[in-house]
Amino acid sequence: MEMDNKALVLDMLEWIATKPRTHAEVMDAWRTSCPRLQIWEDATDLGLVVREGWGDSETPVRVTPSGREFLESERPRPGKIAARGLDSRRLRASAASVTIT
Repeated sequence: MEMDNKALVLDMLEWIATKPRTHAEVMDAWRTSCPRLQIWEDATDLGLVVREGWGDSETPVRVTPSGREFLESERPRPGKIAARGLDSRRLRASAASVTIT
């Protein structure tokens, strides 16, 4: 999936996926006035998150199955690495050897 703000969209998906969030919470944390960083709009347009109805600000927001799949493909959880057949020790060792300049 190609997008300019992929890292921020993934951050939002992780945040929403950790526990139930209301629309008000999501808007408070992720709304921006910058037209180049439309995190909520991009995530909803791509079908990665959904607002459960159109009630008040307490309406729940959840990560969709497509959003969870995107999140897992881009940021696999440590427990999921083993399930994919990857050697997590090798991944940690290679990550530890990376030098950021």
